[in-house]
Amino acid sequence: MELRARGWSIAGAARETGVSRSTGKNWSRGHKVYRKGKVVGFVPPLDPLVVREISGRFLTQDERIEIADLRRAGLSIRAVGARIGRSPSTVSRELRRNVHIRGGYRPFDAHRRAAARRARGRLRRVETVPRLREVVGELLAQRWSPQQISRYLRAKHHDDPSMWLCHESIYQAIYKHGSTLVRPSMVAAPRRSPLRTGREHRRAHRTGQERRPRFAQPMLSVHDRGFEPTDRSQAGHWEGDLIIGKGQGSAIATLVERQTRTVRLVHLSARDAETVATAITARMADLPADLMRSITWDQGTEMAQHPTITATLGAPVYFCDSHSPWQRGSNENMNGVLRQYFPKGTDLSIHSPEHLLAVENEINTRPRLVLEDHTPAELFAALLASSDQSVLRR
Repeated sequence: MELRARGWSIAGAARETGVSRSTGKNWSRGHKVYRKGKVVGFVPPLDPLVVREISGRFLTQDERIEIADLRRAGLSIRAVGARIGRSPSTVSRELRRNVHIRGGYRPFDAHRRAAARRARGRLRRVETVPRLREVVGELLAQRWSPQQISRYLRAKHHDDPSMWLCHESIYQAIYKHGSTLVRPSMVAAPRRSPLRTGREHRRAHRTGQERRPRFAQPMLSVHDRGFEPTDRSQAGHWEGDLIIGKGQGSAIATLVERQTRTVRLVHLSARDAETVATAITARMADLPADLMRSITWDQGTEMAQHPTITATLGAPVYFCDSHSPWQRGSNENMNGVLRQYFPKGTDLSIHSPEHLLAVENEINTRPRLVLEDHTPAELFAALLASSDQSVLRR
């Protein structure tokens, strides 16, 4: 629960603590109890307050256990307080507040009750104002987003602040366990959540500092490359990606040289990292060092063997930021062009290396406006023939 509070996913937190994903899911979201195929109860999720680190002025669970042990040993309240470093009045209040219904002091039950008291749960405005709850529920049933509802309430009831809600309050009301706002729409496809995403719980997020690196080996960011994505003054820098076939079962690797827009297609027998690394190094091995300076890729798992590519080709592999395709814009544009030859939803494994080479040659011999009607093949051939690959600067 501490890892979840810091933004970890359920799977990541479960893996870190050594429990199964289903156990982590049950702790985080609660779970239904079945008997003879019927739901007979619901075990609520763990209360974050129970495991959250709290101020030192509150008694900890270990201190409550020690209080119980010392009282059973016959020590007085004053002696117990001296032993645990608390005032006698603190111990006295703890025992008085948390005497179990069957008699005696039970430390674990006392800790749960103390956490429940700290919560000081209060009802949200959407729960205390029936008219507001009705309006929000009706708009959610029509698939309005919380942001749209929030803006509508401000505009419609500009003179009545009791009818205002920020979008975060609406999200919290939806995600609350047992929420009456989670209901299906009469028009859209039936599902319990009124949100367009269909979520019934908040998705975990991590800050940049908490995110784990994509690969075990240190990876270079595109920001370490030394020039901006719009700078194409030096030849020999390539951008790459995969185009994926039907059912994620086949793929073709695409590489585009940033200055001349020359494309190279790489036939792949599989999508695993070792196959991709072997195929790319074989396809690019014929280039001189001045035309094989670097490769920029997204953070796909197919590049897990990037140290092998770097060591073989002598060209570092840089990785784009998440959800930033514009950082390798030439490759993104080229992949759109290639879909004329390899449509989405088709099996890409049927295309032989010879066919990929024919497609590559057809695209590279086509004049481009961005190259002032020169062809990529023409400019790339000039670079190969030049003793100084920096002569063709744009």
